[in-house]
Amino acid sequence: MSLFLIVALPFLGALLPGLMNSAGRAACAGVTFMVSLMAFIGLLTNLPAVMAGEVVQAGVDWMPALGMNFTLMLDGLGFFFALLILGIGLLIITYGRFYLSREDNMGEFFTYLLLFQGAMVGIVLSDNILLLLVFWELTSLSSFLLIGYWKHLPEGRQGARMALTVTGMGGLAMIAGMLILGQIVGSYDLSVILQNRDVIQESPLYLPALLLILAGCFTKSAQFPFHFWLPHAMAAPTPVSAYLHSATMVKAGIFLMARMWPVLSGTPEWFVIVTTAGLVTMVIGAVIALFKHDLKALLAFSTVSHLGLITMLLGTGTAFGAMAAVFHILNHATFKAALFMSAGIVDHEAHTRDIRRLGGLRTLMPVTFVIVTIAALSMAGIPLLNGFLSKEMMLEEAYHTVLFGSHWLVPGLAVLGSLFSAAYSFRLIAHTFLGPVRDDYPAKPHDPGAGMWMPPAILTVLVVVIGLAPFLAEPFVKMVTASVLGEAADVPKAYFKIWHGLVPALYMSIAATIGGLILLSLFRPALKLWDVAPRPEAKTIFDAVIAAAVSGARAFSHGLHNGAFTRYAAIFAVTVVAVGAHAWSTGVTGPATRSMQPADAVPVAGWLMLVAATVALVFQHRNRLLALILIGIAGLMVSVGFVFFSAPDLAMTQITVEVVTIILLLLALNFLPNQTPVESSVLRRTRDAAVGIVGGLGTMALSYHYLMRDAVATPISEFHLANSYKGGGGTNVVNVILVDFRGFDTYGEIIVLGIAALLIYALTETLLSGPVRARLLNRKPDQPLAGDMHPTMMVVLTRVIMPVVMMVGFYIFLRGHNEPGGGFIAGLIVSIGVVMQYMASGFSWTSARLRYPYHGVIGAGVLIAGLTGIGSWFFAKPFLTSDFTYVRIPPFNEFELATAALFDLGVFLAVVGAVMLSLESFSRLARRAHVKDSEHPMDIDPSRDDPQPAGGEA
Repeated sequence: MSLFLIVALPFLGALLPGLMNSAGRAACAGVTFMVSLMAFIGLLTNLPAVMAGEVVQAGVDWMPALGMNFTLMLDGLGFFFALLILGIGLLIITYGRFYLSREDNMGEFFTYLLLFQGAMVGIVLSDNILLLLVFWELTSLSSFLLIGYWKHLPEGRQGARMALTVTGMGGLAMIAGMLILGQIVGSYDLSVILQNRDVIQESPLYLPALLLILAGCFTKSAQFPFHFWLPHAMAAPTPVSAYLHSATMVKAGIFLMARMWPVLSGTPEWFVIVTTAGLVTMVIGAVIALFKHDLKALLAFSTVSHLGLITMLLGTGTAFGAMAAVFHILNHATFKAALFMSAGIVDHEAHTRDIRRLGGLRTLMPVTFVIVTIAALSMAGIPLLNGFLSKEMMLEEAYHTVLFGSHWLVPGLAVLGSLFSAAYSFRLIAHTFLGPVRDDYPAKPHDPGAGMWMPPAILTVLVVVIGLAPFLAEPFVKMVTASVLGEAADVPKAYFKIWHGLVPALYMSIAATIGGLILLSLFRPALKLWDVAPRPEAKTIFDAVIAAAVSGARAFSHGLHNGAFTRYAAIFAVTVVAVGAHAWSTGVTGPATRSMQPADAVPVAGWLMLVAATVALVFQHRNRLLALILIGIAGLMVSVGFVFFSAPDLAMTQITVEVVTIILLLLALNFLPNQTPVESSVLRRTRDAAVGIVGGLGTMALSYHYLMRDAVATPISEFHLANSYKGGGGTNVVNVILVDFRGFDTYGEIIVLGIAALLIYALTETLLSGPVRARLLNRKPDQPLAGDMHPTMMVVLTRVIMPVVMMVGFYIFLRGHNEPGGGFIAGLIVSIGVVMQYMASGFSWTSARLRYPYHGVIGAGVLIAGLTGIGSWFFAKPFLTSDFTYVRIPPFNEFELATAALFDLGVFLAVVGAVMLSLESFSRLARRAHVKDSEHPMDIDPSRDDPQPAGGEA
């Protein structure tokens, strides 16, 4: 199966659970299971090639100019992790079907689960580090949704926020590290990066890249000092804990360290940082786990400890350490997922996870007892189980590792961590299942149906099979190890077997096991010492850091961003002037190469009118209506200037924008006093005037400088002029730029325009439904309204003009690709025609004849524009690449058809919808504030015998 399909299946399948939610729990879980099963089978179809040492690759250019390509790679390491993600995912889906209660929204749960699954598969199969980063952040977002799935639990919401904060911050650091790595190599493709070990390690940027990448890995895999988020994520439903925190999400950091092992390991920096972090995490996690009373908290800290063990093995930088790490990743995923699901079974049946309220479950829950015992003994490293084999390999590697010049530091801490690991594993069995049966369980415990115990049972079978016959797993583990090592080292020839003789690792293992039993027997006095011992609380520190960061950000933001527009304008203007002055004083200005042109009387008169309107606006800006008139004059004079400089497209756009803007502002002024109050002191007004004058003079000087000199570089306009027709099929260069050369910019702009209109609508809805509504209804205008609200002349005139306006808009739209016009201008023209209907006949009459909601018009425009851009993908072209041809349909002459016209149609609809939704929102406010609007044209109610105005005075 194609790698693209393997990655895409979970994302596409995420649409199904919600659709199947109404069909029942079984149907919802069933479609989720089938989606994961198809991806799992598709992955297995590539197993023969991977076992043969081949690397399966697939890719397409996405953003080649940025080095971001959608390239995927399946080697042994990627196959191994994808197998864990999809295989354990199938078991989790089955388990979750029976674990979740009927009150839980199963469609929502499985949608989040598939999104997370797809993001994880994307990480392990990515061959481009930028693409990997996209999937990396998707895991943080989807895991946030899964951890906070039980929204009614405050601890669930807090755990989700904590996980997102910590892993998100680490992800930002990792983005920087990956970008540095790509710059060192000159490529963002992993297959290229992994071939440049010497180039990377000899670069002066190696250490910054290493630190930043490890920050991302450590936060995601809960390494010290970022270990605290993982236990708080246990507030999630148990299927989430079993999936995210044993086999997938927390393994993402481990995966990335293994993936980058060939190029980042082998240096003193890697060895000291990674090995030390792993050892400290291993010991601290194991110690804390022993004294936790919540089953899931115990397992969470044990996960932290075992992740530290794997990190330590990768940090040693040896081939044997890498192989031991791969083997323990496999073993840990099997026994830890089984233990998490078993803890969920206990909680589900006994209604508590508190070990202090349990005990004696061996006879009440025999099936669960067997599963937990096997998995926990494997976690403790007891022989004949898979955990023993990888623990022995870890101890063997630790015995030969020298850290900080000490031969005993690493072996000693490894034994200490293993000792506590054995102790909490034994406690999990003894304090939960052994002892007498109690009579105060919150609920009567019993084994659940096979749907809940079968998934962990399958994993425990693997625990036993690998433990008894390790040679079955050896070829696969060595194949994965070869992918981790790359060309940096050869795969060790060590054999996987139960008995290696009387080696140091055996004595270390025996000491850890016996020490664990002794520590468990002394648990009560040890717990008392633990309770009274002073120690830092990670959650308290995290909350304090977040509070301090929020407080500092608020103080900085409020000091800089206090809501005063004059402050923002002053900061911006002063910054621009300062930067410009620096550039001017340090740059080289050549002599003028052009002469001044003579100024005719008409342009001078227009310029004087523009200056007069601008100056008058400065002095009369407190009169809002007069200021609006002056703004309109300035806009119209700018339009005349565009005409003078032979820019008809800009002139038409400017004029139509001015009309629509003035109408919109007039409606807004209806709710504001006519005079703006004086809020600034004389000193501040003097400061603002000085800043404005300096900024204006600087702009004038810059414009004069460029107008008097020839361009140093070839202007981009020459490219547009040369390629407008042959590249975009149009002779109107401005329109071709908008819909083709820079179509992506236009696409983003219409989306922003639509969002702005929707925000205005939402604000209007809030005003009409809140306390402001009463004030609007009770508001009386300063002067009586005219009795003739809808004058007959205006109504009749707008009826006649409307079809003319539509025809002109249609004409402007069609000619836009070759003559001045286009979708944006046509949209504004049509909007003006519709606005005239609102002004002449009123809100009620016009709205009653509205066939399509403006929200839908905006959505249709964005959708049409987007689909037009996507259509180019089917012809192996970049997004929004347009094409054109000429056709002849008798009796018409030959004419051009261009795909850009469809994109322009999307622009047209988005503009019409956005403008009209904004104007309609203000009209609705105006209607509430005055009188009940007439539902009949010209204020005449045809149902009455005596023609009387349907409206009236306020």
